[in-house]
Amino acid sequence: MTMINRTIAGKELLWFNNTLVAIQVSSTDGEDRTCVVEHRMPYGDSPPLHVHRREDEVFHILEGRLRFQINSHERMVGAGETIIAPKGLPHTFRVESPEGAHTLTITRGADFETMLRQASRPATSPALPPQVAPTQEMIAALTRACAENGIDIIGPPLG
Repeated sequence: MTMINRTIAGKELLWFNNTLVAIQVSSTDGEDRTCVVEHRMPYGDSPPLHVHRREDEVFHILEGRLRFQINSHERMVGAGETIIAPKGLPHTFRVESPEGAHTLTITRGADFETMLRQASRPATSPALPPQVAPTQEMIAALTRACAENGIDIIGPPLG
């Protein structure tokens, strides 16, 4: 069984584009507004190049390999490693492991979590959603949700 077929559990399961996310700790759970989101992502998954205006984004890799681009510097990160994308710096990543990736994303503040909730749909199963190419409508909705939450999309995903 490959990692992308394993399920995850959490307070709330969402399908965010072609990924499965579980909100493990909501920004509303504590006074510091820390958010922890668990992700299952397929091979090749890559968000558009973007900048968080108000919050750092910390990634902890549980399984798989990801190629990160942060402020035009690339770095390969694997299981057990942690990397930070500081607020204000352009960043993206791409899942490079054929079996997909399993990560935690930690932020302090509600921007990332709110954007995820706005741009996702409830998961109908605890597995990856059916894979689809993003439509112009999906791209526009994601761009709008990001802009409303202090995140600016400034470029394409990693190829």
